[in-house]
Amino acid sequence: MTQATEELEELAQMFTDGPVALLTGAGISADSGIPDYRGTGAPLRAPMSVQQFLADHHYRQRFWGGARVGALRTRNIAPNEGHRATARMEAAGQLSGVITQNTDGLHALAGSHDIAELHGNGRVIRCIEHDHRWNLSEVLAWFDTANPGFADRNADAQITPDGDADVTDVEGVAVPVCPACGGMLRPNVVYFGEHVPYEVFTHAEEILDGANALVVAGTSLAVNTGVRLVNRAERRDMPIAVINKGPTAIDMRPSVEIRIEGGTSQWLAALATRLGA
Repeated sequence: MTQATEELEELAQMFTDGPVALLTGAGISADSGIPDYRGTGAPLRAPMSVQQFLADHHYRQRFWGGARVGALRTRNIAPNEGHRATARMEAAGQLSGVITQNTDGLHALAGSHDIAELHGNGRVIRCIEHDHRWNLSEVLAWFDTANPGFADRNADAQITPDGDADVTDVEGVAVPVCPACGGMLRPNVVYFGEHVPYEVFTHAEEILDGANALVVAGTSLAVNTGVRLVNRAERRDMPIAVINKGPTAIDMRPSVEIRIEGGTSQWLAALATRLGA
């Protein structure tokens, strides 16, 4: 029996006593072509804070310009086998739900239903004043009408881990506003400097509390929200498995019973097959 086979068997044993909670990060989406934040070869980035977005019109121009170009460049990105395997395991009752740090919506597109999106969903746009909700695609159509030719002129901009593009020449860009009230529009995501909404974190806790073990996949756990969930699992004496390329913040914790170095999607697909999902 190879080491990989032994690790897969150990991972499958975690499902013996009931459903498992799955916590995913950028590593699973990297297999769909979205750059990772911190993995090997990740692009340098200076994340926009919520204060910058709200207070500075130039930053909003940068965001919407980047979102327009990024949407065109990533329009063919789709769920990969890891997302699909996750959905199959959930449908088979092997997962209590999915907790994700990703904002790309790929878990839902793959067919998962019980999802706690810790950092929101970038495909949803809301106005700050009255919480009107819009799809990203329709807002970008408004952007195109107000900024003809912008996307073509910036087609070569580098794609960032958020799925947008690093566009810097945004002088004169018209920023879309809410057509219902004229208010400022923003993506329904958690910016740097913001906190995960209470109801979202509570949902994540419910998924965790409905499980007998936790699998952490495709994240270095550099963000505190994921670590808080790991801490909760430890307080419940839940066994924890980690699947990731590269080190994570919890690798040396005694609670981590299985540590697999490898690709997230590859291992989740193999696990689903082993479990018959």
